Amino acid sequence: MEKGVEFGFEHYMDMIPGMEHIDPRMASPLVLAYIGDCVFDLIIKLRVAGKGSRQVHKLHEETSRYVQASAQSYMMRSMQEHLTTEEHAVYRRGRNARSVSPAKNQSITDYRRATGFEALIGYLYLKGEYARITELVTIGLESMERKKEEKETEDAGQ
Repeated sequence: MEKGVEFGFEHYMDMIPGMEHIDPRMASPLVLAYIGDCVFDLIIKLRVAGKGSRQVHKLHEETSRYVQASAQSYMMRSMQEHLTTEEHAVYRRGRNARSVSPAKNQSITDYRRATGFEALIGYLYLKGEYARITELVTIGLESMERKKEEKETEDAGQ
């Protein structure tokens, strides 16, 4: 490797024996959601861990608040108006996919919307559109922060 030339994570992933590329346009919506779940989980875990060292249990509790279906559903609602036609189609495919596993402690609406959210994240990841993932996740996280602040203000006023 030339001095000064850097490669991204994907370059090294391609070196793993048996690693195959997944065409995001050909993947099923549930495969996209499977990948998107992992990508979003990693984003949130890095964000939570970056706030400072704490017990792993505390990290897990904070992470869970963001990766549960109801939170992803809420973030998706705030992101929808910012989606391109292509992104909205991917989200819809994910949302309408028939999952084998039922929603656990979540409404079916939140669960399906969260599956669409994860499918969109997976699709963008497989296309290498990391800046767009960052943009959309930021919109979602900011909406969650506003919701939290409004609730705290409301609770303080009671």
